[in-house]
Amino acid sequence: MAEIDTLLEEMLQQGGSDLHLSVGAPPKIRVGGEIRELDYESFNDELMEGLLQEFIPPYRMEQFLEGRDVDIAYEIPDKARFRTNLFRNHWGPAAVLRQIPNDIRSVDDLGLPKALKPLATQKSGLVLVTGPTGSGKSTTLAAILNHINENQCKEIITLEDPVEFTHTNKKSTFIHREVTEHTKSYASGLRSAMRADPDVILIGELRDCETMRLALSCASMGMLVFATVHTNSAAKTIDRIIDAFPADEQDQIRILLSESLRGVVSQILCRAQGGGLVPAFEILGYHQSLPNSIRQNSLASIKNIIDQNRDDGMISLDASLRELLNTGMIDQDEAYMKANDKSAFARY
Repeated sequence: MAEIDTLLEEMLQQGGSDLHLSVGAPPKIRVGGEIRELDYESFNDELMEGLLQEFIPPYRMEQFLEGRDVDIAYEIPDKARFRTNLFRNHWGPAAVLRQIPNDIRSVDDLGLPKALKPLATQKSGLVLVTGPTGSGKSTTLAAILNHINENQCKEIITLEDPVEFTHTNKKSTFIHREVTEHTKSYASGLRSAMRADPDVILIGELRDCETMRLALSCASMGMLVFATVHTNSAAKTIDRIIDAFPADEQDQIRILLSESLRGVVSQILCRAQGGGLVPAFEILGYHQSLPNSIRQNSLASIKNIIDQNRDDGMISLDASLRELLNTGMIDQDEAYMKANDKSAFARY
């Protein structure tokens, strides 16, 4: 058994989600949001490179040794898959391996808001799932695509770095493509996808202006595009996309986004009372006033759209946190720490 498998299996036995490896420190795992050290010796350069070479494909290891960061998926057959990020820090080579659930669970099984299902029935447009690293964006997107797969006959292309969830064809047909492995970049993969007649495209991350521009183009051409962004609210997500472009392009991007945006799902993980993690959401669905709010750069009116359409499944992050607090899922301190409007959760 490879040494990495031994470490990963110990992590799984302790209920961990992430394995952290770095020169100068023993292996560490994240359990319920907290970091724990495993009872192993600290790594030196030689031990770390030997460990990595056991499970990293040679051509990817060569890229890493040339100074590039590398993302791959690693699997312990019949047990678990892991998204693996290789990088260098001040002390030398390092890696973080995050568990990818084996099974693709449904929206209902995950307890996700029912408002996510209508996003899966859109004919075209852009749907953004946002949140910090490790907040469950990939799991949520997998559940949405699974809902499409079970209910609609669609051609679906996924572009990821690396591929995390692999879907079995049901009513829909999937093409999974991995950046670097199957296409040079997200942008090149999107250009290819535009010629492949898809109904749905999943983009693992909107990393740069070119990818954002192509995503908007695909959405305006009649495709339903799902993508992730590292933001924690609908208004900040819209701002982030527009601000990514040069000032002389922002008005045009604002128009394109106003015409194509169908929804934003922002999620964060909160420490639950009694242990574990529980998600809180902000959901902006489509409303007839949304395009004008985007064109006018009125972030306040976007918040009003959310607050005034609770009956349609929209909810602000603070309202979601309030629900978790009122049901005893999280405590006051956690709600305060995660809230946008902290005054609403302050202790007096």
